[in-house]
Amino acid sequence: MEEQSFKKHAMFVPLYHYVLFAIVLLTFIGSLVNLYNSLSDHSRLYNAALIVALTLAVMIIFILMRTFPLKAQDRAIRAEEHLRYFILSGKRMDPRITIKQIIALRFASDGEFIQLAQRAADESLAPAAIKQAVKNWRADHERL
Repeated sequence: MEEQSFKKHAMFVPLYHYVLFAIVLLTFIGSLVNLYNSLSDHSRLYNAALIVALTLAVMIIFILMRTFPLKAQDRAIRAEEHLRYFILSGKRMDPRITIKQIIALRFASDGEFIQLAQRAADESLAPAAIKQAVKNWRADHERL
């Protein structure tokens, strides 16, 4: 697997992010055009409206089928990083640290994790700033 870094850690699945997105978007646009063209022909209007509703439903499914697993994975990352913090420090993680910060902290090596977590809490660091502050990148190839 390719080595990860701040610049190369986002995961893109071309079939999902480009091909499927384009198909769903073009289908939705086509259904809107069909609906517009059917406004003058009442015999086609009902079917055109149904097609728009169905393609809108497909667009919502497209978004949610990515969002739901990521939310579940975020919860798992939160639990893993809380445990990691406790193992390394013997204390609970600062409650001021947000889930987005925790997700960014997962890339920090054990040697810098505690200090970076404390800095994230004290300075309210943005996730991107946390990732940029990581010196020894700990890859996460399991992210969906």
